[in-house]
Amino acid sequence: MIDEDGGQLGVMQPFEAMKLAREKGLDLVEISPTADPPVCKITDYGKYQYQLNKKAHEQRKSSRGSQLKEVKFRPNTAEHDYQVRKNQILRFLGEGHKVRAMIFHRGREMAHQEVGRAKMDRLLLEIGDQGQIETMPRMEGNVLVALLAPKKGTGASRPSAGQTASGAQQSQ
Repeated sequence: MIDEDGGQLGVMQPFEAMKLAREKGLDLVEISPTADPPVCKITDYGKYQYQLNKKAHEQRKSSRGSQLKEVKFRPNTAEHDYQVRKNQILRFLGEGHKVRAMIFHRGREMAHQEVGRAKMDRLLLEIGDQGQIETMPRMEGNVLVALLAPKKGTGASRPSAGQTASGAQQSQ
């Protein structure tokens, strides 16, 4: 038996525990039914439920793994836009997410796929120290796609990726 402040009250009969809880205007909540003897606590049941939900929410939030982020380019993307998107990729990799870099070709741009390939090669070269290439660039229809992942064990490079992205955001 545990009181509302967390102090041990010892082993007691259920009717004694209920009487004690009613005197204090609180509820008797069974914390660990599988223990021998079962552990009960004198507390407000609504508050107890709220704390359980809050704890479960935090666990789900922290267990959420990496997500797949997409960053889209065009073969004729301007230099500033290219830099902004590159910094987004660096930020995503720094946060531990995978990134799908995509270069879309439309119409006559399909006749000059080497322009898109050159832009993708430049991107992969500039991101090389922050992330690793999971799938090499390949054409899927009219889209050139590459999948990037954060480097394994990059404890030191993750803050620098965050600094790079935040520095770029501050200068805008």
